[in-house]
Amino acid sequence: MSGELTLLVPDPAERENLATFVTHALRLDPAAVIRLRRRGERFVSAWATTGFEALAARTVVAQLGMDDVTVSGDMVLAGLHGPDCATAFGLGFAMDSAWRGALPPESGFVHVEDVPARMLVELAERGAELAQEHGSSHGPPAALLDQTVLTVSGGGDQVEVPMRVVFALAAMDFIPHGGEKTDSRRISVDEIVRVRAARTWLRLDARYGSVARRRGPALPLLSH
Repeated sequence: MSGELTLLVPDPAERENLATFVTHALRLDPAAVIRLRRRGERFVSAWATTGFEALAARTVVAQLGMDDVTVSGDMVLAGLHGPDCATAFGLGFAMDSAWRGALPPESGFVHVEDVPARMLVELAERGAELAQEHGSSHGPPAALLDQTVLTVSGGGDQVEVPMRVVFALAAMDFIPHGGEKTDSRRISVDEIVRVRAARTWLRLDARYGSVARRRGPALPLLSH
């Protein structure tokens, strides 16, 4: 299968996991592209933009015919729901030029702190109310999106989490809840989201996926 623009997701549960991820990405952007990248021998990571200047990712057990490719979200979803979904299916045409920016590194992240998932969804709910009051046809104001809503410390690092990352996590529906619509009151008090950080990236890892964003300009490491 090497070198072919195909994807094989043998497990029906994993197909459903990936289909749910792509569906949420398409809900945020009907023309969304999905970047697929091999991760070791058994896994494939799917990446999507969220509209909040943050990237979303979900990793599934799968086989990808290429190391790294960007394709239409519609094509991925059609393949996952198609008659040949249990075998390797085609992904259409590569759309690598449609992907802007770099992905975060696969390694180098340190665990900073675990935070209650319910608290993050409550922040997203309050932020959505403020966005409705002060937003425009262009969406929430930038000042709200860039506001630091959570600061965590650990692993020798202090990390500021902006509202736009919290919005992206909620918009991708990465936190389990007992209903069709995310409601902080339905989220288990024991459910956590793990905050990880690398030198230039922030990542929130929830049960159903991760959201990552650059931490801003960083000084280059000095080598001796």
